Amino acid sequence: MRAKYDPKRHELALRKRTIVSALIIFILIPVTIFIGIKYLEDQRYMLIGLLILFYTMLPFFMIFEKRRVRTREIVMVAVMSALTAFGNLMCFMITPFQPGTAMVILSGISFGPEAGFLVGAIARFVVNFFAGHGPWTPWQMFCWGILGFLSGLIFNKANVDKVKSRSFQIIVGPVLSIIVSILIGYVIYIYTKSAGTFFGWWLYAFGAIGLLIGLLIQRKRLPIDDLTLAIFGFLATFIIYGGIMNIAAMVMASAIPSSNITISLKSLAILYISGVPYDSVHGLGTAFFLFVFGEMMVKKMERVKIKYRLYV
Repeated sequence: MRAKYDPKRHELALRKRTIVSALIIFILIPVTIFIGIKYLEDQRYMLIGLLILFYTMLPFFMIFEKRRVRTREIVMVAVMSALTAFGNLMCFMITPFQPGTAMVILSGISFGPEAGFLVGAIARFVVNFFAGHGPWTPWQMFCWGILGFLSGLIFNKANVDKVKSRSFQIIVGPVLSIIVSILIGYVIYIYTKSAGTFFGWWLYAFGAIGLLIGLLIQRKRLPIDDLTLAIFGFLATFIIYGGIMNIAAMVMASAIPSSNITISLKSLAILYISGVPYDSVHGLGTAFFLFVFGEMMVKKMERVKIKYRLYV
């Protein structure tokens, strides 16, 4: 017999899961990746990848506290992970247009931040069995997981079936936060007379700060419409995924003597500038898939949740 629904208890459990998830994502996983780089010399990337998968399962299974996990709930995560991996494998050999990134975002929106991170981490781990595993695997799992986690935190699903028009006035908050943050960064860059170009790590760093502030301001308020999904998909993919993977490229390249890459702001600026074309195409591809299929996919997944009483 199912326990009576208690809104206060549910809200308390939700806060606890979010705190645990944030600690795992922003502290435990980065520390694990650092240990793999520093002490295991990036040679135990499969072990690090499996550890990340284990970490991400902890907050996910906290959803089901005081009741058993049902098979249908595990199957849904497995299906979304498989669809995400398949979508990515269709295009990875040809173009950075990757439907998989869009699927991770949609999974987070529909099934929550914990499930979104788990789908992203599992799918990336599976994809790399075909695309190639390496020291980059834990980084990619981390990036996809973060996109799924943030998506589950900031979108409002309360009126998903009532969305008929675009709500640019809601998404304008995060966009303005990014613009203001970049302008502040540029003023600091000019005032401190920093060496190198602004269009490197400065742009990514202050863009990321602005994006995170904007998303926190609009937490659980962003509507699920084609325009909002597309703008969020582009910004999150370009700034967060691209920003983290450029740092990963610097760390991995620094271990190769012939690369002439060192762990420094100069090297990071070079990698950020050279990564702009790829990150832009990746972001545009994600925005395209979210614009065309995002709203429809979320509505269908919400109906599946209701039909099979998932995560309730």
